[in-house]
Amino acid sequence: MKAIVGEAPMKELYLLRHAKASRASSGMEDCHRPLSRRGRRQVAAMAGPLQRLGALDGEIHVSTSTRTRQTLLGIAEQLPDLSLDSRARYTEALHTFDWKALRRWLMARPPDCDRVMLIGHNPALIGLAHWLCRQAAAELPTGGLLGLSLPVESWQDLRKHRVERVFRLTPSEASQTLFRKQAPRATDLDRARPDKRLLGLLTHQYRMVRALEPGVIAGFDPEFLHQYRVNLRRSRAIGESVRAIIGVPGLGKVLKRLKHRARATSDLRDLDVFLEALDQQPASLSEQARKRLQDWLEHQVRERHAALCHAMAQPGYARDMARWRHFLSDKGFRQALGAVTPEQVEAVLAERTLQHDADLAALADDSPDTSLHELRKTIKRIRYLAELEPRRHRAFLAGLKHRQTLLGEFQDLCTQQAWIRACIVSMPAAGPSAGARKECLDWLDCLEARKAELHQSVMALDPLQEAPPLP
Repeated sequence: MKAIVGEAPMKELYLLRHAKASRASSGMEDCHRPLSRRGRRQVAAMAGPLQRLGALDGEIHVSTSTRTRQTLLGIAEQLPDLSLDSRARYTEALHTFDWKALRRWLMARPPDCDRVMLIGHNPALIGLAHWLCRQAAAELPTGGLLGLSLPVESWQDLRKHRVERVFRLTPSEASQTLFRKQAPRATDLDRARPDKRLLGLLTHQYRMVRALEPGVIAGFDPEFLHQYRVNLRRSRAIGESVRAIIGVPGLGKVLKRLKHRARATSDLRDLDVFLEALDQQPASLSEQARKRLQDWLEHQVRERHAALCHAMAQPGYARDMARWRHFLSDKGFRQALGAVTPEQVEAVLAERTLQHDADLAALADDSPDTSLHELRKTIKRIRYLAELEPRRHRAFLAGLKHRQTLLGEFQDLCTQQAWIRACIVSMPAAGPSAGARKECLDWLDCLEARKAELHQSVMALDPLQEAPPLP
């Protein structure tokens, strides 16, 4: 929401509702209610996104209530370099529930003030937003933010419904940890029949995909994308297992679209993992080279996140999700699932286990990286099948974790190498970037050595049908 040279004049307005407050104790006035523990978690989740959005760059005006003061101070504690506690202005006029009072106050702002954030109360905030923009959200939960770009030169020029676009961000869209507390709950399926378990898992995963979408689009917590991708891929893997057991007309086409949607997240997820690894275990790079690589990776993240959001906003995405939901509720599909028996599930599991063992035995020192990638995919399919009978396969599932860890690290190293090579291509061979380029080339050799170690560790694994149980 930052102005671009040559565009029409804009004022930026950010409306932040105070975080969750405790209930008033006996004799306590409403204005003195402090933040609850949940409210403090909401503040911590929103601080980083507020900074990235530029909401804290201009004037900050805060209602004089305890809960709004503590909201601002909580943000300031998370972002000490911004000196927010000294910059903020506490204004009695903002301690109101009347949106018209907010409008009068806002229209009195000086014309040279281009960016304002208000920390206040509902229903005043949501009422003001609706007056400014027809498309404003109907609700603004505690800790939530509304951002509006106002096509005016002066605050006095504000008019009804002049704003065409408004965005909203809530704490549960900014933080996957907070999202989990209100995410769709999975039904207990441990003792359910195979058909009930299959349908229950697929239905829950569909609900999770839809519930995760706002957090994926917001793009502030990479774990939203991770869980979104996991649920898409699990749905496809379970669907493919069903296809291997029984024939279900139309299932293949639906699964093909799920595969397409999951693939659209691949690059972005790989970039998120790489950046996280770079933060937690910095490479043996100079600060200059590491910064050059990190900046390049973050640029790739922004590009791919924008592309993913664009794809999710298209009618085709809504059609794919609607078809999947319809298929899950289709009577024919449910009847087909009713024919699935535990013995059939075990037969497919045994077949895939044998295939894994054959692929493992075929590995050689000079096997290409793709051989290990395929082995990792097979392990995931085996795990998803075994999870259909979790009690029966508890020890077996525990034994798969070590294999997945080895193969997962190998996969991560391969993708890191690919991104490093792409970054190197973007660097001039001479000039200031030459040193960083050389360091990245040397790091590629280090990653290759670690891959060779992992390759040998995978080759040394026992076949699944002979693997000893975990102690």
